[in-house]
Amino acid sequence: MNSNFSRLAQATAMNLLWTSANEGMWMPAQITELGAAMRANGLQLDPAQLSRLDTAPLNAIVSLGGCSASFVSPQGLVATNRHCVLESIQYNSKESQDYLTKGFLAKSLGEELPAVPGSRIYVIEDIRDVTADMLKGVSDKLNGFARYERLDRNRKALIAACEEQPNRRCDVESYYGGASYYLQQKLEIQDVRLVYAPALGIGNFGGETDNWTWPRHTGDFGFYRAYVAPDGSSRPYARDNVPYRPKSWLRIASKGVQDGDFVMVVGFPGKTNRFRTADEVRFNFARYEPLLQHLLSDYAAQINQTTAGNREAQIRYASILQGVENYKKKLAGDLAGANAIGLDVRKAIEEKAYHDWVADDPARQARYGAAIGELGAMVDENSQASLEGLRQALLNRAQMLSSARTLYRWAKEHEKLDEDRERGFQDRDRNQTVDQLTQIERGYLPDIDRKLFEAALDEYRRLDAKDRDTAFETALDQIGLDRLYAETKLADTATRLGWLDKPAAAFEASDDPFIKLAVALYPGDIAAERAAKDRAGRAQAARATYMQGLRAYWQAIGRPVYPDANGSLRITWGKVSGRTRDGQIWTPFTTAEGLLAKHTGKGEFDAPAAAVAAIRAKNYGPYVAPELGTLPVDFMSTVDITNGNSGSATLNGRGEFVGLAFDGTLDGVISDWAYAADRSRSIHVDSRFMLWTMDKIDGAAWLLKEMGVLPASRS
Repeated sequence: MNSNFSRLAQATAMNLLWTSANEGMWMPAQITELGAAMRANGLQLDPAQLSRLDTAPLNAIVSLGGCSASFVSPQGLVATNRHCVLESIQYNSKESQDYLTKGFLAKSLGEELPAVPGSRIYVIEDIRDVTADMLKGVSDKLNGFARYERLDRNRKALIAACEEQPNRRCDVESYYGGASYYLQQKLEIQDVRLVYAPALGIGNFGGETDNWTWPRHTGDFGFYRAYVAPDGSSRPYARDNVPYRPKSWLRIASKGVQDGDFVMVVGFPGKTNRFRTADEVRFNFARYEPLLQHLLSDYAAQINQTTAGNREAQIRYASILQGVENYKKKLAGDLAGANAIGLDVRKAIEEKAYHDWVADDPARQARYGAAIGELGAMVDENSQASLEGLRQALLNRAQMLSSARTLYRWAKEHEKLDEDRERGFQDRDRNQTVDQLTQIERGYLPDIDRKLFEAALDEYRRLDAKDRDTAFETALDQIGLDRLYAETKLADTATRLGWLDKPAAAFEASDDPFIKLAVALYPGDIAAERAAKDRAGRAQAARATYMQGLRAYWQAIGRPVYPDANGSLRITWGKVSGRTRDGQIWTPFTTAEGLLAKHTGKGEFDAPAAAVAAIRAKNYGPYVAPELGTLPVDFMSTVDITNGNSGSATLNGRGEFVGLAFDGTLDGVISDWAYAADRSRSIHVDSRFMLWTMDKIDGAAWLLKEMGVLPASRS
């Protein structure tokens, strides 16, 4: 009894510390229980409004399928980060029309450009608990593979029923390690157009040097527009499509935020790992992330080397390069952060407290004890497979090989009934597959691809022979790299798409060298996939029960539990706040004068001449922050976000738009694994800098009028 009391007292003390922080990426349905805390922090809306998907602000929030965004006008105008529209900028650029460097602004609806193929805007409509339906037929009698297959069949049936409604895209995501499942229903808008993105010297000012740092002076914002058929239905690009009329859109705040103000971010965070076990954490930071960082560092160097001096090649590979460089730098922050916060020790202490709580009660031990042991036993198995998978995935850096594998798998899956096909290869996936195969045309050059593939092969061959695909290596040796690139016809988009409707037998009889490689790889791919499904099924059985116990433990100490991020809609809040660190004081705002001080006119610090002149003249118009006496550029907050939150609207206490989340600080990215209140900070582009750039620099008055910022009478 005393032992239990002591542990609970300690846990309660830890909980009190937790409640003073802004930790958590919360589901809308959880907001009602958090409303009092949010109101105390400065929320002025009724908290119940933030649990409803049929009203503002939540029904103005959209997903781009990897980034977040929001409607900011009644004409379907969508605000997000520039780096979230980068592929569309790159897709529409060429050496003689370099939107990547100069930026892009449509002067009217008619000048807006089709976004990169595959672009979608998803309007969230419903999130509902489908746990009971997902677990039908799932029992402890099933082995790992059978359990995975049962869950997969249940998931596909739920999605198929949801998508009987036209123009809908539905998915079912796992929460709390598979203890709960929710279906997310979204309106899928297929006609997405690029409206505006500032020049590189605004939208990516500071480049990789300033990435993940503070102070930051980057105007990372851009705009899409959603289009639909004249009858309001969703359809692909057509000249007579019209702007979508959203049910709600965010109003631009007339007054910007100040130090200490309440802010919240609403978006679709991608993935966090805060509930991984201590052993999983140790493996990740000792082996997995160091290898991944090595592979990405080499890849970035290879892209830079192979595209040097070739502007057309640099344009085509710009999006890939920026993604690689961004992630490798984040991994550096992860590795340093794990050491800095003593993550190994922290996780071990937290885990021991939970395990002790389970062991202290025979009923809890009977319910959760076996799952703790089973999950622990899987760590080595999963860890080895993940290391092998990193190098095996390198083969897909050859874009035509990746395409051939997709096409052949498509043919093989279409020998089955649609409900029996693998996810990603069902009829519902055809349009996205076509878009994926099409967009390659603006991001591929054969001579560059070959050099990157050769480097990938060198790394792949570092695998033990038993972990490499013998059939693939034999086929590659017979073909040779010269023939591989000289004789393939897949580089032609029409030819590539034509294979989508051919039977598997046509692939098996083909002389196209990349198709021959794909056919050789297929048996190994299927065997590896089956093994992965078996592991996933066993892991779900153990982790779901493990997480049920952990939630019960947290409930016992009075701590609400949010699920790890998984790409679904979440709300998080905090305060505009700087921080101090080892003799440095980070104030919460950066200013136009700071941007000018960094400006060199070269490389990553080359702001547009018009911006430099306006700052020197202090031509800030109505966008000055009175308490700063100048134009703010970016601000920092304690809001808890991660990848996927890029482009998320930042709202004030009244639910008004005050900026866009776009980054964090390098020493805070460890929060993906364990929240660290003393170092977790998010970086937002201030709406006042966005509006100033649109108004004073790029002449986007027509968009400002549409957003309700400028009067319609202004010329």
